[in-house]
Amino acid sequence: MIALFKIDFAECWDEFFVKLDKSEKDRLWKRIQKLAAFLKARHLKHGLPFFVVETGQYRICFEETKGIRRIMFAGNHKQYEKWYEKQ
Repeated sequence: MIALFKIDFAECWDEFFVKLDKSEKDRLWKRIQKLAAFLKARHLKHGLPFFVVETGQYRICFEETKGIRRIMFAGNHKQYEKWYEKQ
């Protein structure tokens, strides 16, 4: 897999991620690593500069600028709704 993007992490990206059990963390972590290669993501609405990737009931949100994808959030759907309300 060729890395097209550098992966970076926002300061509080793992606020919800740390609350998940090990198998869920492993699943999301593998998906985060795949974000370095091209992976389609949908753009969030309401003018926010974020993209989201869905993995089952889990979400990963990131910003993309100049070849860098900065992970802003990783967690389940309920946690995603709480995070999204703060944005």
